[in-house]
Amino acid sequence: MRIGMVCYPTYGGSGVLATELGHELAKKGHSVHFITYAQPMRLDRFQDNIYYHEVETPSYPLMEFNQYTLSLAGKILDVAKYEQLDVVHVHYAIPHAVSAYLAREISRATRPFRLVTTLHGTDITLVGMEPTFLPLVKFSLEKSDVVTAVSGFLAEKTRQSFGQDLSIRVIPNFVDTSLYRRGDCSHLEKHIKKDGEFVLMHVSNFRPVKRVQDCVRILAEVRKKVPARLVFVGDGPERSDAERLCRELEVEDHVTFLGKQSALPEILSVADIFLLPSQQESFGLSALEAMSCSVPVVATNIGGIPEVVRHDESGFIAELGDVDRMARYCLDLLTNPKKLAIFRENARRRVVENFDISLIVPHYERVYAESMLMPG
Repeated sequence: MRIGMVCYPTYGGSGVLATELGHELAKKGHSVHFITYAQPMRLDRFQDNIYYHEVETPSYPLMEFNQYTLSLAGKILDVAKYEQLDVVHVHYAIPHAVSAYLAREISRATRPFRLVTTLHGTDITLVGMEPTFLPLVKFSLEKSDVVTAVSGFLAEKTRQSFGQDLSIRVIPNFVDTSLYRRGDCSHLEKHIKKDGEFVLMHVSNFRPVKRVQDCVRILAEVRKKVPARLVFVGDGPERSDAERLCRELEVEDHVTFLGKQSALPEILSVADIFLLPSQQESFGLSALEAMSCSVPVVATNIGGIPEVVRHDESGFIAELGDVDRMARYCLDLLTNPKKLAIFRENARRRVVENFDISLIVPHYERVYAESMLMPG
């Protein structure tokens, strides 16, 4: 099958999932054509059956604002025609689904293709709810041949906002458990751990919805009972405020900012607990990657997180902003080595048995095959 893959290439769950999905589909013999404005972050190695097509946005004095939506539609149209695509799979509704719809309608008479749209979260819960965008998102979802969502929470949220009659298939996020597994991290530990400290870890793009300051507050509470260090991976607009809070709470000597990193399995292998205090998560891919590396997760009871983290089994979930409770959950594990070992094993097992890439990708293959059989 010849598949066009449209995604945002930067840090974020939607781009990660799209890239890993493309890699796995290519391994299985499908031709995968990535159509983006920059090379996706994880498209960093050569692989047979993977191709990259860059979307170039022209600049004209008359057009003051970026014309990405139209440029993307034109590029999808071009790639679909010359590469004879069977399916175009877009990740994130805004504006990818709209652009792909335009391309599909134009190509109907010459080279028709099927349109699969996968919803990842803020494209529905935040951006898609903007009054200007709402009717466009609703229209593009109704006109997609198949719509999928990464969690049951997101599927229901989409129906509530855009129509209860929308047909949405839930296909959860996944992780390659052969890659994301706990390994020897002694070379990293000596640079990160000091004086037998436990390691709390958070990985994100540091947007406000991630509430990274809560991680700092949790560390401050935990350190009242046990030696601990907080390791931040990633970067973004909230980093400066997080650094400022570290100084205010006098824990700056026990916080490490690693910035953006690609060697996540090795880094996660240093962690004892993964923190995810978000106020909005449609799934929680970072939690899944941590669990695959045998790291229990302490997170908020938000969105799709309870579909990933089993409370009091592979981690703990607390109410939004309840820093004290999350700190107590951390201490419950860090002061009980046997319980921590059990939670580590449970976390790994849950991912292997439910979210391994080999279990999830066939669902997308079936969606592609079924869309090809649909009328029209």
